[in-house]
Parts: sequence; structure tokens; C-alpha cells
Amino acid sequence: MATAEPTGWSAGARARAAAKLMLGWVALLWTLEALDLATGGGLHTYGITPREPGELRDIVPAAFLHHGFEHVAANTVPLLILGFLAALSGVRRFLAVVATVIVVSGFGIWLTSPDNSITAGASGVVFGLFGYLLVRGFVNRKPLEVVVGVLVAALYGSLVWGVLPTDAGISWQGHLFGLLGGAGAAFLFRDPPRAPAAMDPTL
Repeated sequence: MATAEPTGWSAGARARAAAKLMLGWVALLWTLEALDLATGGGLHTYGITPREPGELRDIVPAAFLHHGFEHVAANTVPLLILGFLAALSGVRRFLAVVATVIVVSGFGIWLTSPDNSITAGASGVVFGLFGYLLVRGFVNRKPLEVVVGVLVAALYGSLVWGVLPTDAGISWQGHLFGLLGGAGAAFLFRDPPRAPAAMDPTL
């Protein structure tokens, strides 16, 4: 499956669109956390409590909520960088990738998190974008995207340890399923195959 982008967009236009999107997204996360604080944690009800059917509807909003400003701050920089790099290839494709990551990560949290826990945060998306950027270049067979993936691995390779159950206060489930969702999205939204070059009938 591939997502078409408007033709004629220059590299500069794509970069500006990607930057505006990510800055707006991060601003939304901080605004929501301020609202949560102002309401005494009123948005916590939209976190994911596992294995309750009614909580499936909270999979999407949970990806935009956090448990305190420190939590938001921890996700802000990697989300900005990885999101910007991913969105450079097209905003429509980026949104499709993120939607896939949110659903896979959220469902994994719902299915495997400990009882009576409430999980929220954009870290599943961060891990999903990390996985997507690592795999994308090899799937699309584009040298530049492979180089980007290598640079991302060098910069954020330590994220891999976040998929291990080493801290009871951190949702390694969201990290693991986010990573898997991002890697899967690289295949799901890969570039369409190129049409073979037409043969010259005079040969």
C-alpha cells in the first residue's frame, strides 16, 4: 500500500510542511498537559486501562496525553527529530504511518499491560518512528533513506533497551509494540514499484 503525495513539491516545501506539523504536534502535547494539570488530572481518564473493552476507544487519545510535564519533555525532542525526518517523505504517508503505530502500540498496551495500570504518552509513537526510519530505506531500496536509518540508529540506538521490562514505571509494552508497528508500517506504506522502462521498438 502506498500513499500519494501532491506532485511538484520541492524539498524545501516538504521540509517546511514537516517542521510545521511536528512543531504543531508538540505544542498540542504541551497544551493538553497544561489542561490536564489545570483540571487536576481530568484527562487521565483517557489513558489505557488494559483488557477492558470500553478502553479500546482510548487508544488514540492516550498517545497525546502524559503523566506530567517531565514526561512530555522526555518525549519532545525525539518526537520532533524522528517525526521531522519521517515526514520529509510526505505528510500523508507520515500520518498513515503514525496512525498505524498508535493503533498497534495502543492495542499491545491494552492486551499486555499489568492490571489496574493506566498508560498514556507519545513514547510508543517515538519508538514507532524509530522502527520505521530504521527499516524504511531497506524496504524502499533507497540509499539516502538507508543512510538516514543508520544515522538514526547511531543517534537513538539506545532506545532499543526501552523494549525490555527493566522499569515497572515505564510502559515497555507500548515501546515494543510501537517499534513493531513502525517496522510494519515501513512495509505497509512502502514506495510503489517502479514501472519497467519501455523498450525501444527499433532495437
